[in-house]
Amino acid sequence: MEELQKQIDELKAQMAGMDARIASNKLSMIVFSGDLDKALAAFIVGTGAVAMGMEVVMFFTFWGTPILRAKGKKAKGKDPVSQMFGAMLPTGASKLKLSSMNMGGAGTAMMKSLMTKKNVASVDEMIVMAGELGVKIYVCEMSMDLMGFKPEEIIDYPGLTYCGVAKFLEEAINSKIQLFI
Repeated sequence: MEELQKQIDELKAQMAGMDARIASNKLSMIVFSGDLDKALAAFIVGTGAVAMGMEVVMFFTFWGTPILRAKGKKAKGKDPVSQMFGAMLPTGASKLKLSSMNMGGAGTAMMKSLMTKKNVASVDEMIVMAGELGVKIYVCEMSMDLMGFKPEEIIDYPGLTYCGVAKFLEEAINSKIQLFI
């Protein structure tokens, strides 16, 4: 009887290990690009996944970080390189440009006009919708530091978290879907 109990305990331990490896109903996405079309795609996919019942985590890093900068918010005490990055990079989603066919801003203006005519939400509107739907947003602390951005420059977003790549990987490891945009 002891041997049987030992085998049952071993099987339970194996089953627990298998449960830990089963992918959860989650989408984990790295948002690396700060281009209008790619940011829009990231939020369309993210909000669509939440609407389908998935948990969604978006990790903003490098050129994706400026998407989350808030208009009118400034940070004090920046060094000259940080000030330069701040001046060169877009301040928020409304300032993003197309990755292709930008044509000195004309392509971006045409796309935004077309989006309005076709009743497609702007990236700013998609960000608000994502917050309402419970999309988790993580911001890469290393990217923030490299580009000289400070938390006081970032949008207000429910539960926004500043973290390192290890936190994102912890979230992504058991996700059904992982994307890099």
